[in-house]
Amino acid sequence: MLPIFIKKKVTTLRQLLEAKGFYRIPLKKLKTGHYKLSARVNGKKGDFILDTGASNSCIGFSSVERFIMLTEESQIKAAGAGAINMRTHVANDNYFTIGNKSSRKMSFVIFDLSHVNEALLQVDEEAVHGILGADYLKANAAVIDYGRNVLYLK
Repeated sequence: MLPIFIKKKVTTLRQLLEAKGFYRIPLKKLKTGHYKLSARVNGKKGDFILDTGASNSCIGFSSVERFIMLTEESQIKAAGAGAINMRTHVANDNYFTIGNKSSRKMSFVIFDLSHVNEALLQVDEEAVHGILGADYLKANAAVIDYGRNVLYLK
C-alpha cells in the first residue's frame, strides 16, 4: 500500500488574526528602531511612536491645542527615555482613531516629549505628537508582527 500524503493548508498570521476579527495597521520602522503610526485624536491627525514599554499612552504638551484636549494637573511624575521626575497632566475622554478602529473615552498622560523628539531629529526622523502605550495595546489585544512591521488590534 502506498502512503497517502495530505496537503495541509498553511495559514498565515494575517489570515488567522483577520479571521478572528483583528484590524491590521501598517507600521513605519524608524532609524531609531521604533515603530511609528498615524492616528487621530479628537478628529485631528498625528504621529505616534508605538512603545510597549510605556505603561500609558502620552501626548506632548506642545500638541494639546492641536488635539483640542482638556487637561488637568496630575500628581504623577513621568520618567523614561533618559528623563525623570517630569511634571504631567492628564486628558480624559478623548476620541482616538487608528484607521477604522476607534476608541471613545481614551485617556492620555500629557508631558514634555521634547527629549523624545530631539532624539528623533538627531537621526533625521520627524517629530511625533505622542506615544501609544501598553494601556491601549493591552485593552485592544494587540499583536505586533515584527517581521512584517504590522500591528493587529481586536
